[in-house]
Amino acid sequence: MPQFHADDGTVIAYKVWEGEPGLPLVLLHHGFIASGLTNWELPGVVSALTAAGRRVATVDARGHGASGKPHDPARYGETRMARDVTALIDVLGEPRFDLVGYSMGAVVALITATRDPRVRRLVVGGVGAGVVECGGVDTRVMDGAVLRHALLTDDPGSITDGAAVAFRAFADASGGDRRALAAQAAAVHAEPIALSGIAAETLVVAGRDDHLAARPEVLAAALPRAVLRRVHGDHLGALRDPAFAPALVEFLAVPEGAAAGA
Repeated sequence: MPQFHADDGTVIAYKVWEGEPGLPLVLLHHGFIASGLTNWELPGVVSALTAAGRRVATVDARGHGASGKPHDPARYGETRMARDVTALIDVLGEPRFDLVGYSMGAVVALITATRDPRVRRLVVGGVGAGVVECGGVDTRVMDGAVLRHALLTDDPGSITDGAAVAFRAFADASGGDRRALAAQAAAVHAEPIALSGIAAETLVVAGRDDHLAARPEVLAAALPRAVLRRVHGDHLGALRDPAFAPALVEFLAVPEGAAAGA
C-alpha cells in the first residue's frame, strides 16, 4: 500500500482506485478496530463507487490496518486522525473531495469538515445523538474504561459487557494491535464539535438496531444541510445492508446544491 508520514512521523497507509476524470475523489474512513479493507472493500462499498465512475481512496487510521501503531494515547484521538486526513488530501493534491466516515471515522469526518473547506459532500454512518451530546462516539453505550480492559486483558473471560466482548473478538479476529487500539480508546474525542459550521451537504446513515447510533435524527438536526437515511442492521452489520452502498453512491452523485431525498 502507498504510505506517507504524518507530521509526528507516524506512517499512514492508503489505497486509491482510479475513476472518471472530473469527478471529485471519495475518501473513505473506517471505524474503530477496522481498516479500509474490512469496512469498505469487503462489504462492496469501494466496488459500488468505482462502478459509478468515482475515484476512491481508503485510509487506514493510525493504530489500524497497515498504518503505524504507536502505543502512546497522546498520538491518538479523532482530531489527530482528522489532521491525517487533511495531510492525505494534500499528498493526493485534491482541490475538492467527498468524505465518508463510519463510527470513529464518522467523528473524524465531522471534525475534518469543520476545518477543511475542500470537503464537498459528507456521509457519516454508525453515529447518532452521541456526537451532539457526548462530543463523539457514544461513550454512554460503550464506556472507555470497559473497552480498554477488554482490549488489554489476558483473560477474555473476564469481559462481562456484551459490546466489549464483540469489540475484543473483532480485534482478535482481525489481528489488531490491542495496545494501540487501547491507546485510541483512551483518547476518544469528547468535546463539542462545531457541527453548525459544517457547510457540506451531509447524509447521516444509521442502522435501525445500532445502539451506538441511537437517535440519529438528533445529529441530522444539528447539521445545517443534512438528510437522514436508516438501513437495517446493528453497528457491525449496517455497512453490509444491501441498501447502504446504493444510498451512499446516490447521495454523492447528486449535483452540489441539489436536494437529496432521505
